[in-house]
Amino acid sequence: MSGALLVVGDLATDVVAVHRRPLAPATDTPARIVLRPGGAAANVAAWAAAAGAEVTLLARVGADSADRHRAELRGAGVRPVLREDRERPTAAIVCLVDATGERTMLNDRGASSALGPADWDEGLLDGVARVHLSGYLFFSAPGRDLAALVLRTCRPRGVPVSVDPASTGPLAELGTDAFLDLAAGADLLLPNADEARLLAGRADAAQAGAALSRRTGALVAVKLGAAGVVLCADGEALGRVPAADALVVDTVGAGDAFAGGFLAARLRGAEPLDAAVSGCAAAARCVTRLGARP
Repeated sequence: MSGALLVVGDLATDVVAVHRRPLAPATDTPARIVLRPGGAAANVAAWAAAAGAEVTLLARVGADSADRHRAELRGAGVRPVLREDRERPTAAIVCLVDATGERTMLNDRGASSALGPADWDEGLLDGVARVHLSGYLFFSAPGRDLAALVLRTCRPRGVPVSVDPASTGPLAELGTDAFLDLAAGADLLLPNADEARLLAGRADAAQAGAALSRRTGALVAVKLGAAGVVLCADGEALGRVPAADALVVDTVGAGDAFAGGFLAARLRGAEPLDAAVSGCAAAARCVTRLGARP
């Protein structure tokens, strides 16, 4: 397979706060705080571009910061198609990162929550060999409508679509059956272990991945963090790929980095397990620094 990747979804500004001590309620906790570009869809796009793919990102941003985000994406090798919102600010995420590198996020979705069918242009599919949808699309009404439109438009063109479920909290609120119904037709799902367990109702992540692949007919890549990834298809495990060695500083964006590396490799024609090796290598690079982009 060859051709370009179109990524549809969220773009954000990340406020990353790394605290080596536990948070102290009602007082100060020392932290290192940095601003970084983020958003799951934008991160996937940047990592795919870093792996050599031709990538376009469709996202919605606040008009006051649109030029800065365009410049950052172009600097990362991504073609930005950013719809400017004059009523809502660009999404912002506060990422609290503890001493182990694990993150807890506070999410203001801002303009990303309004990305919808009015922002779509079928011409975005020209030359595209694969589309990737951020799961955050499915957590707003306009986003759900856009995801349905993209899936419906890609099907007759034979363009495969991947979906990353994004986050267990909004998934549980939406409902797992509703999410899987909305994502029907995707050929690839990229959940992390907790998302796979939630979606499949299984305690074991590998068994959850197998159950999801049986239910959806999709290839399922379950991201296991430091344990690597397990790939499942047709109700069976295809195999496991270990995580690459890395000194963990910040895990924000590691799953997005895996997705970007994996998708870029698949566009080059790599088989799923080989593509997972590329994805794990990208994730390992991501966790060694602050921020979610290359």
